[in-house]
Amino acid sequence: MDMKQIYRQLGLDDNTVNQGGMTVISPTDGAVIGAVKTHNSAEIESIINNSQVAFKQWRDVPAPRRGELIRLLGNILREKKEALGSLVSLESGKIYQEGLGEVQEMIDICDFAVGLSRQLYGLTIASERPSHKMREYWQPMGPIGIISAFNFPVAVWAWNTALAIVCGNSVIWKPSEKTPLTALACQNIFAQALVEFGSDAPANLSQVIIGDRAAGEQMVLNKKVPVISATGSTAMGRIVGTQVAQRFGRSLLELGGNNAIIVAPSADLSIAFQGIFFGAVGTCGQRCTTTRRIFVHADVYDELVPKLKHAYGQVKIGDPLDENVLMGPLIDADAFDKMQLALTTARQNGGDIVGGERILTEQYPEAYYVKPALVEMQGSVDNIREETFAPILYVFKYTDLDDAINRQNDVPQGLSSAIFTRDVLEAEIFTSESGSDCGIANVNIGTSGAEIGGAFGGEKETGGGRESGSDAWKVYMRRMTSTLNYSKELPLAQGIKFDFSSL
Repeated sequence: MDMKQIYRQLGLDDNTVNQGGMTVISPTDGAVIGAVKTHNSAEIESIINNSQVAFKQWRDVPAPRRGELIRLLGNILREKKEALGSLVSLESGKIYQEGLGEVQEMIDICDFAVGLSRQLYGLTIASERPSHKMREYWQPMGPIGIISAFNFPVAVWAWNTALAIVCGNSVIWKPSEKTPLTALACQNIFAQALVEFGSDAPANLSQVIIGDRAAGEQMVLNKKVPVISATGSTAMGRIVGTQVAQRFGRSLLELGGNNAIIVAPSADLSIAFQGIFFGAVGTCGQRCTTTRRIFVHADVYDELVPKLKHAYGQVKIGDPLDENVLMGPLIDADAFDKMQLALTTARQNGGDIVGGERILTEQYPEAYYVKPALVEMQGSVDNIREETFAPILYVFKYTDLDDAINRQNDVPQGLSSAIFTRDVLEAEIFTSESGSDCGIANVNIGTSGAEIGGAFGGEKETGGGRESGSDAWKVYMRRMTSTLNYSKELPLAQGIKFDFSSL
């Protein structure tokens, strides 16, 4: 499927793709693939105001009916899966299979949200007062602001939007400046779902803001947007979280991850190898759940690590739309420079490095393809605490499980973690209160590839947010406790006597 076919299937006409001032560059070859229009400050203010109007209409639509809109959205995504997956690959640089997988995540969250639309349960709570009933309700919040990163240009929007919509909210999406085309394509798909849905869906239920950091900041600072869901770097999260807190808004932050895998002596090394390899090189190391550190027991170190080194030398790297390729490019030159700086530091600290160099420069002089880097840290450095958004895997040896867990946890980030072991005691320790301190702790699978059914997110400098499954829907709603008195008296709680009969 060529670029024109992709655009045509996703409703991206020439006016949308080529008539603006924001240049879109494909990391696959450095070519310009679009120039999109941006929104100025007045237009952004209008978008926010329109979102408030839409919310006030949408919140009155019954939740199961709201779920029908998301059902239609999921069906259209099924029809557009190949085209949208191709555009994800073209614009973000991840391989085609990962692009398809990202669209499948969108479909899965739509399915989840449709069921959720009939399960927005509150509670009935026993009252201490006679002839009283106490209930807990969940009510819509208002416009939900979504800020997404380049590495998952469509799934993050869907995680938030599908849940926010069935919960009765409107949404405003500020995509990464590096991936605006996928956002415009998703907006077209949502608009198609609205047409099929019917007239009880208001205009402006989902809107997109195209712009730079200032555009996102305008949304973050606006009190009319009660919830901001932001995915990106820890540095970005510090700014967004502080700004939203200052206006007493609610933030959902999905930030950095310095994820580790422990390989125990009893591990099935075949599946451990697979989990590490995909986790470390998938999306060219540019996932928040990328495997960045492994702690390998001394008993299996000499068996596993040479196998990883061999695979690193053989991995097929190139055009991400080529289905034989397993690793595409870094997003841009800045990502490459940061990777090289991290490798220089590792080398100065005694690291033994395999890979990491730039390749395919003659074929793609404007793109940044690299070999994945495996770094054996054999000097005094016992951990790496900074995340580099690139395919660098740091390898450490351990002999004591408690030591490995402590080193895994001894980083500012707390997103994803894993252990490969056949020892049930080790597995239970790893997932206990004294084990991994991450939001995700897997056993015998890697750090990447979360399913929709579980809440996704991490602790510490990862931000503490939760998206997707479980009860993550509650972040898009406000809790209301209501007590109803059906007696002819007015007893006070805690047995308080307040006699005003003489007044």
